Amino acid sequence: MIDKQEFRQDLIGWFEEEMRDLPWRKDQDPYKIWVSEIMLQQTRVDTVIPYFNRFMEQFPTIEALSEAEEEKVLKAWEGLGYYSRARNLHSAVKEVHEKYDGKVPDNPKEISALKGVGPYTAGAILSQAYGIPEPAVDGNVMRVLSRILLIEEDIAKASSRKVFEGAVRELISHENPSYFNQALMELGAIVCTPTSPSCLLCPVREHCAAFQEGVQHELPIKTKNKKQREVHLAAAVLKDDVGRTLIHKRAEKGLLANLWEFPNIEIHLPYKTEKEQLREVLKLEFGADIELGEMVGTIEHVFSHLTWNIHVYEGTLIELKEEKPDLKKVSPEEIEIFPFPVSHQKMIRQFYK
Repeated sequence: MIDKQEFRQDLIGWFEEEMRDLPWRKDQDPYKIWVSEIMLQQTRVDTVIPYFNRFMEQFPTIEALSEAEEEKVLKAWEGLGYYSRARNLHSAVKEVHEKYDGKVPDNPKEISALKGVGPYTAGAILSQAYGIPEPAVDGNVMRVLSRILLIEEDIAKASSRKVFEGAVRELISHENPSYFNQALMELGAIVCTPTSPSCLLCPVREHCAAFQEGVQHELPIKTKNKKQREVHLAAAVLKDDVGRTLIHKRAEKGLLANLWEFPNIEIHLPYKTEKEQLREVLKLEFGADIELGEMVGTIEHVFSHLTWNIHVYEGTLIELKEEKPDLKKVSPEEIEIFPFPVSHQKMIRQFYK
């Protein structure tokens, strides 16, 4: 049976000595904590730090972000991926500005009702900004607690989260819930890692049931995801006679919503070449007459659920019926202001001259 008081003391004491110097830890501003936690979803800390600093320079307050145009927010997020996070954050910040006079709610019910704020993010903000002992359970925390408490629930199942939230409620420090939650996450990030946990460096090793039984490498239990689907695409970098390039805005809903891209299609007609299919779609859907050259390269981009394999062609835009809000011809200077997904940023770097 774990000694809760000693566990808290050992964990928080270690965190006070070893905590990383991260920009969102410099104060207890709920807005900064919120932005950092959204950015940190699915993304490494080292990657997030420069994005966070730039984002705060552009949008230093809730008011500044709430009044920003979505395209500028997406541009600031460009390269971080999972763009629905940025759109949800932007929408939720507008609600906080209008409904709560710019103050991030300090109770579970109101904060959890905000778009994109799940149980983990709510718990992280409430504990770190307001000192409220709410659990903040992410993958790191589930891994740490599965080992310490020998929990054999499958962490890939959504229902397992409740088990771990219950465990945190039992263990959490009511005097310092902020450091307790952050310490669990930090421990999972730098000591109690997925494949090679540094048990000999662990400050709570004496409390760890998995270590005592020698099964730390077998936990947590996590079922494998389904195999990723492969999608084959063809994209065209098309320039007109004065060097402007045709770009297209994706739909408002779905994958990579509202980001800009070079015109592209999914290839699924075996009896027509990629170039034939590209020419037909661009003519029918965009009203564009084009001349395609040779394929100049291939881009691969991996999402959590699918992989894009994109064949990239260069070509000439002979005529465009009309420009529209989601279809533009842009100069090399103008293209810099539009937010593109990572796969199309790669095309800009490799094939756009």
